[in-house]
Amino acid sequence: MKNDEFNIEDLDDEKTIAFIRERLPQELKEKFSDDEFYYFLDTIYDYYEKSGILDGNDEYVDIDIEEIARFIAKEAKKNNIGEFDPEELFFIVEGELAYNGIL
Repeated sequence: MKNDEFNIEDLDDEKTIAFIRERLPQELKEKFSDDEFYYFLDTIYDYYEKSGILDGNDEYVDIDIEEIARFIAKEAKKNNIGEFDPEELFFIVEGELAYNGIL
């Protein structure tokens, strides 16, 4: 991968994070650091990859936001990132899906 590709991905992640922060309930807007947001996004993409959810050719994909939020919380705890409430992570997953036009 070229440096340009990394820069484009980083810029898109920055835009995604800004979009999600705008959509969060007021009490969550400043709760998470940028590093945590980057971790959450990476973990969401890992979930998509591991679950095969995006591999199908069907136009309709059933995405369980609560399941993804629980996955992030479990992975964060397992990787010593921190303990997060899946109910709060729900809003981050929902924002990521909205940013990508899935919701």
